[in-house]
Amino acid sequence: VLFRSATGSQTELGRINSMLAKVPAISTPLLRQIDRFGRWLALVILLMVAATYALGTLWRGNDPGEMFLMAVALTAAAIPEGLPALMTVMLALGVQRMARHHAIVRRLPAVETLGSVTVICSDKTGTLTRNEMTVQRLICADQQVQIDGVGYAPLGAFSCDAQPLDPASSPLLLDACRAGLLCNNARLLQEADGWRIEGDPTEGALLVLAAKAGLQLADEERLLPRIDSIPFESEHRFTASLHAAKDGSRQIFVVGAPERILEMCTSHSAGNGEQPVDPDFWRRRFADVAAHGLRMLAIATRAAPPDQQRLDFSDMQSGFRLLALVGIIDPPREEAIAAVAECHAAGIRVKMITGDHAETARIIAAQLGIGIGKPALTGAELALMSEEELRKLVLEIDVFARTSPEHKLRLVRALQACGEVVAMTGDGVNDAPALKCADVGVAMGHKGTEAAKEAAAMVLTDDNFATISNAVREGRAIYDNIRKSILFMLPTNGGQVLIVIAAIVLQLALPLTPAQVLWINMVTSCTLGLALIAEPAESGLMSRPPRAPGAPLLTRLLIWRLVLISLLMAGCGLGLFLWELQRGTSLETARTMTVNTIVLAEMAYLFSSRHLFASVLNREGFLGNPWVILTVLVCLGLQLLCTYSPLLQRLFGSAALDADEWFRAAAAALIVLLGAELGKGLVRRQRLRLSARED
Repeated sequence: VLFRSATGSQTELGRINSMLAKVPAISTPLLRQIDRFGRWLALVILLMVAATYALGTLWRGNDPGEMFLMAVALTAAAIPEGLPALMTVMLALGVQRMARHHAIVRRLPAVETLGSVTVICSDKTGTLTRNEMTVQRLICADQQVQIDGVGYAPLGAFSCDAQPLDPASSPLLLDACRAGLLCNNARLLQEADGWRIEGDPTEGALLVLAAKAGLQLADEERLLPRIDSIPFESEHRFTASLHAAKDGSRQIFVVGAPERILEMCTSHSAGNGEQPVDPDFWRRRFADVAAHGLRMLAIATRAAPPDQQRLDFSDMQSGFRLLALVGIIDPPREEAIAAVAECHAAGIRVKMITGDHAETARIIAAQLGIGIGKPALTGAELALMSEEELRKLVLEIDVFARTSPEHKLRLVRALQACGEVVAMTGDGVNDAPALKCADVGVAMGHKGTEAAKEAAAMVLTDDNFATISNAVREGRAIYDNIRKSILFMLPTNGGQVLIVIAAIVLQLALPLTPAQVLWINMVTSCTLGLALIAEPAESGLMSRPPRAPGAPLLTRLLIWRLVLISLLMAGCGLGLFLWELQRGTSLETARTMTVNTIVLAEMAYLFSSRHLFASVLNREGFLGNPWVILTVLVCLGLQLLCTYSPLLQRLFGSAALDADEWFRAAAAALIVLLGAELGKGLVRRQRLRLSARED
């Protein structure tokens, strides 16, 4: 039905498109961190390489050409060029794992962004609740009717004041059920595995109610065929239909939010007639029902002119007769209750945004563990607030009721202005701007529109909040693995640079040739660097608070660990090189010892890198990730080939080693492993001390 003449940007879809166009694309926290980290790292590497070249040529008087090759080799070794590829592979594997758990990621960086989320704004119906609407209570002017039964099977008895009630004996009840049946676009279908609803679950609940009362849709549509209708819109909060009777009369039925329908009513049904509507009386009625956690609808009707063929909003202003209030239960998902508790334990605030009555929203939210003891904020109250007032209140309130999609967009922007990383769920066309604006937009796969899915970064194929919680866990695990990879790459690269710089400063023979530096970088990047991609999530991942949005990729404690490992590797490699020279070993053998010491130290440090802070000196630490063992064996095989192959000996200037020399190199690598674990132990003690001080 065309309600107003408009084209292009003046239409409702055009308005939504304009809102989408005004929402800027935002970078993810990880990309911002990597950008800052990359600039810092590039500066440090350039300074170190420039210092190496200057010391070698100006102070030591080495050949400029040889020092240039060394500078190039050190630059290649120091830059973790494999990190972008590793990040991409980690995110891609995360996408695969999340897809197996009903979460389809449309934008790769969103996988990790979920791990940094601090606030999740979730829809209620179908996401936090089962989306299995069942009418449990029907309130007329002079009676409250209880309806038995759950789900969509049209089986259930009626009772009033604990006494059985025959629906056929109550004209008011039948009128209300008939209006809900005809003002409806859903369909109730019986299949081999049971009953199901095709269409909106709320409308489906009214179909089931009518079927329980003995009304058949086909019969009622023959008596009162539909002429026109107004579909539901969140802005107006009702749906309406126009029907023609065989005697030529016309009837309008309307179903919607109680407070909206009450504004349109001038009377209510009572006995065999009607009485002037008492707004306070009905508000008390639906507040009482909403206090039991039931979703409220109101059903009303009025006569229309016999010649009316169209239904417009101008017909919906007043003159309606209130038939009944309907209380619908939509129980919370058990897995959603557990998921909300898990998010709270992880320091993530969960906010429920719904179109339901405020009291209903507050009760359901309390059952889920959201906003307990706090009031619910309605969309009408939100609309009266300035942006500054909303920012002050948005962190305190966790339940938002009677909201429109425009309110969702305001809430996202207010939370982001407070420094929060926001995940927002939505399903409608009007939700698209809020989904695009959020750091992670989450669309519903079952009930979501294509516009919502297109604007979102992730789609839930099961429309279940628990899936978001699982995705947050996956995102945190991926971020951990990215940090582990950086902590593994940088000290191993830094150790090589420090060995060369120390040799130049001490005016020693270079422990490594440019070719050997490139070999170490190549062989470890192609093998060891891949092991942490598939590292399983550490225990206690969801008991940590979310990281601060502006936090650096590497904390001071991790930088201290990076420096410690770099110094240990450089010290072990250079110390063993000098010892071998002092024992009269040839320069080629001493350099080969240095190469193998660094590679073995990297193998040992790889095991330590499996956990950021926990010890790996246990069975799980050494055997928990089979990829680590596999890459170590492959790397060891390549290193043996470099040491004993005549061709590679000529290419890289290496020499064969005996068992004692291998033992000394392995002992030096063990020192690096123990030093790394000792450093983590000191960090754990420091964190415990800080935690105890905060308590």
